[in-house]
Amino acid sequence: MTLRVIAGGRHDGPAPGLLVHGAAEVVTMAGGLRVGSAMDESATVRSDGDPEGLTVAAWEGRIVALGRREEVEAALEAQGLALARFARVDAAGGTVTPGLVDPHTHLLFGGSRESELVLRQHGAGYLDILAAGGGILATVAATRAATAEELLAHGRRWLDEMLAHGVTTVEAKSGYGLDLPTELRLVEAAYQLALEGPIDVVPTFLGAHAVPPEFRTRPNGAEAYVRSVIDDQLPAIAAHGRARFCDVFCEEGVFTADQSRRVLEAGLRLGLVPRVHADELTPSGGAELAAELGAASADHLAAPSEAGVDALAGAAAEGRPVVATLLPATTWFLMADHHAPARTLIERGVPVALGSDFNPGTSPTANLPLVMTVACLSLRLSPAEALAAVTINAAHALGLSEEIGSLEPGKAADLVVWRVPTHAQIPYWPGADLVRIVVKRGRIVHERAL
Repeated sequence: MTLRVIAGGRHDGPAPGLLVHGAAEVVTMAGGLRVGSAMDESATVRSDGDPEGLTVAAWEGRIVALGRREEVEAALEAQGLALARFARVDAAGGTVTPGLVDPHTHLLFGGSRESELVLRQHGAGYLDILAAGGGILATVAATRAATAEELLAHGRRWLDEMLAHGVTTVEAKSGYGLDLPTELRLVEAAYQLALEGPIDVVPTFLGAHAVPPEFRTRPNGAEAYVRSVIDDQLPAIAAHGRARFCDVFCEEGVFTADQSRRVLEAGLRLGLVPRVHADELTPSGGAELAAELGAASADHLAAPSEAGVDALAGAAAEGRPVVATLLPATTWFLMADHHAPARTLIERGVPVALGSDFNPGTSPTANLPLVMTVACLSLRLSPAEALAAVTINAAHALGLSEEIGSLEPGKAADLVVWRVPTHAQIPYWPGADLVRIVVKRGRIVHERAL
């Protein structure tokens, strides 16, 4: 049994504070963006057998103190915060981490594509399915037919699923409309879901996700659609004012690096920060483009060129890091025989994040802890690296690292109480229901019955 209360969540009374006590371990992720060997340093505080465990204190939605119980209570009293005004939650020897951040999802869509799993088992490739009118194009047809209320209901369903797995912030891309009315509907739905809460939803415009059917019969249809995105969709999306980012699928058979550059530069002129679907299937120049434009993130990177890795490493060395958002559940679900070079990226100083890539065709999972497991097995990340990749580094990929992604005084009190005594067990139990309590801005928004 679980609960979810949309209007801000709940705690056990009107108290403006919350004390989570009795934790065996608190992973703070304090200290900012994790790169290189620091990705394996989780800034963990352990109880070391203290029977009272560790405590995290939140006041009016913000972290105010953490550490041993007596130290936290003394700090609160020194700040003039009466202990009687704090609701209390017993972590029961579990682990407390920052709320998870999913920096790459395709949250909103119509229909499903389970038939493609069998097609892939019989040898069909991603671009083969797309060229035959399946893949993204099948979802486009279903999404165009969906009403705004149907999209909202769909979004609520899967946000509930994400919340149950400890996610407190997600990025949500459009891209299943490929025409202005539907793209606006998708971005608006993401914005409305953010207003509903409790999960924060960050909208991204992905009009350049594929060439829509009505352009495929035109001479040079991809180029004509790029011009439509730049001239028609982007100005309207920017005027709408909901989307924060502009993304593009830079990939062989989709949009070239030059076409992608033009879309992203047009978005930049309108105030939309660039993101790039980069080098998912083949080296397509996406990583190089992301570094050139100073994108917030280069996502997928399952097949970057050596020059692409060099470009990302160079940008990081120059103090303008592009977060490499890796999506290992996608390559796993596609049954691919290649994976993102996570260890190389980390060794080269490129910050790495992990996302679910939740979508109906190539990664139909809303379980970010499962993605952590896949990252540990397929990409050889350590549990600490995987946790950094779904907290502070993922927050940085969304431009939100000053607000979320770590447990530090002054930051939003977004946290998860896990039913395991150490963060190393989060990816250790694949797909398990390990979340006991989720707190969003100091209020309980999800609780699993013991």
